[in-house]
Amino acid sequence: MKTSTCKSCGKPIHWIRTRSGRSMPCDTRPVSYRIKPGGSTKLVTPAGDVISCETVDDPAEAQGWGYAPHWSTCNAPDSFRKR
Repeated sequence: MKTSTCKSCGKPIHWIRTRSGRSMPCDTRPVSYRIKPGGSTKLVTPAGDVISCETVDDPAEAQGWGYAPHWSTCNAPDSFRKR
């Protein structure tokens, strides 16, 4: 996993290669989740799967962990979006 810094907000980011072969910028803090088909939260697993889920605080309830796409937490996500 490659780590760099966001050019907009200056926070560290991980680059995770998704199953489709694209690199996705993600926050560096792992998030515990429970799978929820059709859920509004999207996370990227270390294996590169993008999943619909809900986050959980209790590790006993978690089905796994992943990373939030950085554009969901960045203060200027549109500055790097392709037009």
